Amino acid sequence: MVCTKQKAAFSASLWLGTSLYALKGAEMIVFHDAKNTNYTVMSNHHLRNRELSLKAKGLLSQMLSLPEKWDYTLQGLACINREQIDAIRQAVHELERAGYIVRTRERDSRGRLRGAEYTIYEEPQLASDLPALE
Repeated sequence: MVCTKQKAAFSASLWLGTSLYALKGAEMIVFHDAKNTNYTVMSNHHLRNRELSLKAKGLLSQMLSLPEKWDYTLQGLACINREQIDAIRQAVHELERAGYIVRTRERDSRGRLRGAEYTIYEEPQLASDLPALE
């Protein structure tokens, strides 16, 4: 990563709807990060969603960056994070309520719960977009 200082030549809002402004002629640090390998391209939708907590945004970003065959269990996610399973569970439930994660419960031949399958979306799914339960 290369860090350079540049003079800001504008006085515009940094984020729409906020009161953050750069002063004209103020010195500003600009970071340039060479992204050649090992990076993730994802939608900004969840990052801009003000209804989600920062914890849920971070977990969803991490989940979207993991390979498809990753162990998406609460234990698997807790293994690669500092947070405990309860914190991971809270974030997963928040993402479920918001429609970014859809959980399907798996049952064995006797009808007992044996696990869950998670489908992760970059943008929330409306209840009408989901398949109906039988």
